[in-house]
Amino acid sequence: MEKTNLLEAAKVAYNAVADKMGEDIIVLDISEVSIISEYFIIASARNSNQLKAMADHLQDKLHEVGIRMRHVEGVQSARWILLDFGHIIAHLFCKEEREYYRLEKLWGDAKQLSPDELA
Repeated sequence: MEKTNLLEAAKVAYNAVADKMGEDIIVLDISEVSIISEYFIIASARNSNQLKAMADHLQDKLHEVGIRMRHVEGVQSARWILLDFGHIIAHLFCKEEREYYRLEKLWGDAKQLSPDELA
């Protein structure tokens, strides 16, 4: 998939999470610092029900643009759900887990996309 198409898919993912009131949504371009993926979406939810709704909506919206989920983890515990779409990986957290794991700090060398780039 071309980089511009991947950016468009990252925008779809960002908006899908925002549609379900995701909080502190961050999109990291990790393509220069890792070979595992192009983009990370990191977001917080207020509770496990919202977290599951965000995950389901994200999967539906990416499916609509032809991106299939490869792997999912954490749905049972609903505290940290990882959705692997290949070029895009979403980490959806309840607030406490996000504060504990601080993935955005771990991937601090990655470029964070601005809201203007995601509009």
